[in-house]
Amino acid sequence: MTNIELEELIKRTLLDVAPDLEGEEIAPDETFADQFEIDSMDFLNFIIGLHKATGVEIPEVDYLKLTTLASATGYLQSRLTSAY
Repeated sequence: MTNIELEELIKRTLLDVAPDLEGEEIAPDETFADQFEIDSMDFLNFIIGLHKATGVEIPEVDYLKLTTLASATGYLQSRLTSAY
């Protein structure tokens, strides 16, 4: 997957968890929690959604690596690349 495809997947997954964010601009380096009213359950559902969409196992110790659009894209790209 390209970075652009991953960013779109991350945005779709975030919107699945918080549909009220539709149309909101997502700053790549600002945490989702700082940008939006995302609580811990929303974030956990976001992680689960990413796992379902990509098949990438995401251990709890890595959750902080998925708090921004840029970091989530980089994390998933590295995990998908290392799987092949």
